[in-house]
Amino acid sequence: MMVCSMTGFGRCETITPAHHIIAEIKSVNHRYFEFSSRVSRGYGFLEEKLKSYLQSKVSRGKVEVFVTFEALEEGDVQVQVNHDLAAGYVAALHELAERYHIREELSAAALSRYPDVLVVRKSPEDEEKVWQAVRAAVDEALASLLAMRQAEGARLKADILQRAGVILSLVEKIEERSPQTVEEYRQKLQARLNEMLADVKLDEQRILTEAAIFADKVAVAEETVRLRSHFAQLSRMLEEGGAIGRKLDFIVQEMNREANTIGSKACDSSIAYMVVDIKAEIEKIREQIQNIE
Repeated sequence: MMVCSMTGFGRCETITPAHHIIAEIKSVNHRYFEFSSRVSRGYGFLEEKLKSYLQSKVSRGKVEVFVTFEALEEGDVQVQVNHDLAAGYVAALHELAERYHIREELSAAALSRYPDVLVVRKSPEDEEKVWQAVRAAVDEALASLLAMRQAEGARLKADILQRAGVILSLVEKIEERSPQTVEEYRQKLQARLNEMLADVKLDEQRILTEAAIFADKVAVAEETVRLRSHFAQLSRMLEEGGAIGRKLDFIVQEMNREANTIGSKACDSSIAYMVVDIKAEIEKIREQIQNIE
């Protein structure tokens, strides 16, 4: 499976002997699946079908669908007479003729022109046939949307992996630098004591003990190991693809936690600067992940 972005757009317009259909689908970032639709008047039954169908194809994102459906074949049409209303018009016209001594000339054609005397009714359309025609157009629009989401997902994946590489190179430098800080601390401690206690013989074992305590306080090996593990998980998920956005978001939170711990332990300016760079890259990865399905 591929990594997919949540941003995309697809459109299809098709004309058949029986229908003229326009289907548009667009999607943007959202924490969950959210659906809204707008369809031609009289075809409201399509909305629930569209929601169920698209939810089976799209795991996450705010999805909006617009469908214009026009039947080009009229189908069976029935013309019916509203007899009660026609009778009322006839009675009223008779009354006018008698009261005002008007010559009465009433024909069926004239009566039919009065409002609502004749009612035109279309036979109801076959909802399943309408849905099949609309779904064919939606499928074409959906294919375009998914292709756009996949292309954007590939770019996001490449960017995240590139930033992950930068972070891992910084982690490697921290792992190299951390033991050096312990040795430098031991040397500085010994030099300071030599200066303060010039005439007193120093206890080498005590200096080593102090250096060991310092080393324990500033040790970041556990954090860097966990950080590497998180990046291995991130890389594996990106290779597997699918709906991984929320899992990646959790992993990035854990990465940030380890980076913060390393920063709090750092007693060396070069390590502190590297931690700042790591956190900046993690934040950029987090922003990119917000758009992954």
